[in-house]
Amino acid sequence: MTGPEPIRAPWWLKYANKVVVRLVRVGVPISRRESPVVLTVPGRKTGRPRSTPVTPMHVNGKRFVVNGYPGADWVRNVRAAPQVALTQGRRSEVVRMVELSAEDARPILREFPVQVSDGVDIMKRAGVLKTGTVDELVSLAGRLPVFRIDPVA
Repeated sequence: MTGPEPIRAPWWLKYANKVVVRLVRVGVPISRRESPVVLTVPGRKTGRPRSTPVTPMHVNGKRFVVNGYPGADWVRNVRAAPQVALTQGRRSEVVRMVELSAEDARPILREFPVQVSDGVDIMKRAGVLKTGTVDELVSLAGRLPVFRIDPVA
């Protein structure tokens, strides 16, 4: 018995992310609705800083990040790192990323199309999602990693 087919990031995502990282770092607004930040984490193999754009969501007074591509390097790096940096323009903060169980991720995935509609559109263009509905996203709980962002005391 085999599991579900892996979801892979499209070839163009790496290049698009580099452009978005540069724009976010200099404070250029990317979207009117959403505010991406640059997540920087030490590489789990090299220890060198690795950066990727992410869009935090706010649910019940807490912040969360959804990864649209299971198996993404940044997810593996975050899992291995005790803390990461989130940067937007000149503001930067050190945080801890706590991965949620599939059950705890479902309410966050339910909010994703409402709060990060640009992310849903990108995931649809990349073939990760077919419709982008709430039900489709919730059905991917356990395959799409979801992290809670906790401040470092």
